[in-house]
Amino acid sequence: MELGIHVGYAGGGMSVSEQLDVTKMADKLGYDSVWTAEAYGGDAATPLAWFAGQTEKIKLGAAIFQMPGRTPANCAMTAASLDMISDGRFILGLGSSGPQVAEGWHGQPFAHQLQRTREYFEIVRKALARERLEYDGEIYQLPLPDGLGKPLKLIVSPVQEKLPIYLAAIGPKNTELCGEIADGWLPYLFSPEHIAQLKVPLQTGADRAGRSIDDVAICPTVFTVIDDDLEAARNVVRPLMALYIGGMGARSKNFYNKMACSYGFEKEAKQIQDYYLERKYAEAMAAIPDKLIDMTAMIGTRDMVKDKLEALRDAGVDTLIVTPMHPTEAGRRTILETLTELA
Repeated sequence: MELGIHVGYAGGGMSVSEQLDVTKMADKLGYDSVWTAEAYGGDAATPLAWFAGQTEKIKLGAAIFQMPGRTPANCAMTAASLDMISDGRFILGLGSSGPQVAEGWHGQPFAHQLQRTREYFEIVRKALARERLEYDGEIYQLPLPDGLGKPLKLIVSPVQEKLPIYLAAIGPKNTELCGEIADGWLPYLFSPEHIAQLKVPLQTGADRAGRSIDDVAICPTVFTVIDDDLEAARNVVRPLMALYIGGMGARSKNFYNKMACSYGFEKEAKQIQDYYLERKYAEAMAAIPDKLIDMTAMIGTRDMVKDKLEALRDAGVDTLIVTPMHPTEAGRRTILETLTELA
């Protein structure tokens, strides 16, 4: 099991200079990859280009590029550029985002997402393979019919012959699609003790494509706090979990809320969402069951973290992407060094 680090949104929890510092730290410690994110603030691509010029070996992953924010061709251009800048270290992670961002921020319809994702992947792969872009899909037509467009091909070559493309997926249908078309799976709120149920749709998709589930790298992002005070560690994680379960999406379209429900916390998930949408954030955080935090985060003493690392390895995780939850550089260094030692 490889270790990766997630630094989040540009200028989010950490400043951009802190994100660079922790990336360089992870590179020196031998971490496999660093991952960035985007929502409706800083983008995921620009920091990776900055990191590429100041690191040596660490892979550079997008977790994720929002599909509604880029045409498939523009996504391929950005991916090719990052792969060239990093000398072949880029991993392209894609995701649908949600209707609030897709429609409210990007002005793109959030509909027919499975078909949209399938076509998006196919076009990006064709573009990165430097094939002329001719595509007749339900969502995308290239070139547009009855116009002056012509089939074009990418005029630069990525360093990697087959640039890996991962999919962020937590719902069963999207996870099934991931098993069918993606090189890697980027799940969130991942519980290793539920791996049997989580792998069912992944296996279904792999079977449909006639390939092995081992062809799909499992790469969850996990909140990480090392602290002898377990309750204090849980409290560090609560604000982000409340945001995701309670407020990351509309009431009827919150995929993280549905994930908590799938783990058996239907009543609690509804309560968290009710509180959060009423802006009762303290109540939303308090409503998160300790067990749900313990299942999906890596927190507590060194021995507890070591046990969680073993559970994640046993669940078949290929790359564990950790979010080091500490406000200081020294604290983040301690987390990264401790994980290197324990893993």
